[in-house]
Amino acid sequence: MTVVRTRFAPSPTGSLHIGGLRTALFNWLLARAHNGQFILRIEDTDQKRFDPTALQTLTEALRWAGLQWDEGPEVGGPYGPYVQSERLHHYQQWAQWLVDNDKAYKCFCTPERLEQVNKEKQARKEPPGYDRFCRSLTPEQVAAKEAAGEKYVIRFKAPLEGQTVVHDLIRGETTFENSTLQDMVLLKSDGFPTYHLAVVVDDYLMQISHVLRAVEWFPSFPLHVQIWQAFGWPLPHFAHLPVMLNPNGKGKMSKRNPPRDEKGNIIPVFVHDYMKQGILPEAMINFLTNIGWNFGDERDIFTVEETLQRFRIEDVNPANSAFPYPKLEWTNAQYIRALPAETLAQHLKPFLLEAGLAVDDERLLKLAPVVQTRITRLADVVPLAGFIFADPAAFQPAPAEKIIQKKMDAASSVAILEKSLALIDTLPSFDTNTLLEAFSAVTTEWGVNNSQLFGVLRVAVSGQTVSTPTFETMELLGREESVRRIQLAIETLRAAIPAEG
Repeated sequence: MTVVRTRFAPSPTGSLHIGGLRTALFNWLLARAHNGQFILRIEDTDQKRFDPTALQTLTEALRWAGLQWDEGPEVGGPYGPYVQSERLHHYQQWAQWLVDNDKAYKCFCTPERLEQVNKEKQARKEPPGYDRFCRSLTPEQVAAKEAAGEKYVIRFKAPLEGQTVVHDLIRGETTFENSTLQDMVLLKSDGFPTYHLAVVVDDYLMQISHVLRAVEWFPSFPLHVQIWQAFGWPLPHFAHLPVMLNPNGKGKMSKRNPPRDEKGNIIPVFVHDYMKQGILPEAMINFLTNIGWNFGDERDIFTVEETLQRFRIEDVNPANSAFPYPKLEWTNAQYIRALPAETLAQHLKPFLLEAGLAVDDERLLKLAPVVQTRITRLADVVPLAGFIFADPAAFQPAPAEKIIQKKMDAASSVAILEKSLALIDTLPSFDTNTLLEAFSAVTTEWGVNNSQLFGVLRVAVSGQTVSTPTFETMELLGREESVRRIQLAIETLRAAIPAEG
């Protein structure tokens, strides 16, 4: 095939896993690097695990990441439908073709018999698996069982001898002994295919040139190659991508046992969780590209356009890679730092609104450069500076012990804040530079250092110990509101003075 056609084929069983996004990304990069097509196909044949909301979350996550598909749901294309449950006739037709051409057979074994077979194998210390009982049924026996209404599945007739040699663009050549392989089910009794049949039929009918999927499917690789060969279809190129491991390198990232950072906080495994945190899509794509593949030039930050000039699937490292969560935060911070203030403000606004805050666009535009170097995720703006947009009437001053700075007490803190009110009253303007200059000039006279003076003021006006810088905060709040909050802090401190005595 001269045209590169890749596909991402998730199962709609829930939100998109971060590892799934990396698989989609590498498929998208390969297609775009060769001016090919990237196809989205929904593999929903496992009806027991089907989640009706999953398709929407999948497409939202892919679009957020900028991985627009050329063919698939909501887009269409010449090889649709692109949802497997709408393609059952294809699988049933080709499963029957395999039976008719002695490449597969009908198996009437009940679940109870299969369970008994495995128990007996276990007692003999043999590997579990089907004993191929129905493989030797005569046509007459098969017809009789069908006439009696017995349910059946269609199993693949795997070769019993010899070897199957497979070639992977990342891992090279591997040889499997056919004697170790099973006669896997291709079509279930309800007419739905298993993954093994559906993936081969769809990849062929949709003219997929390169199959890039997770390495968990590598044990099924020889079976899939055998099915392709049984049909007589030309094989696509295969590449099995390494797994993303937990940050400590132990075990893959799992939703059932999510990893934790050094502080014990859960590290998300779903894309939507990163979206809610305020990870920028450009940063996520940059970060994921660097897991298993390396841009080179000792550069960690690079654009998609630059990646497309260098991306080769053969350069992917076959070794599984740890998920360096701190590196993601660092990468995201670099992208935040590089944003124009207007763009950053637009990105921050939804997170503030989501927190129930009334956002003033003019004030937000002033805030953006203040927080730009102080946040690693967009959502960080809420705990850091959300108070600036909160209802003033709801403001609660910080407890006295939080307002008081090192080597100070309630009485000295009250004195400093009262002097601050008097100084503020003399200022001709209330901007950051004027405030900084005025208060920096009085520290020696007042017997405090910058850390003490700026700290007591910052906690007084913000109501919290971690916030935006003192004088930027005061400018954003305005003179009147800053004065009111300092007065509330003074009242709080005065109430604490008797307790000290």
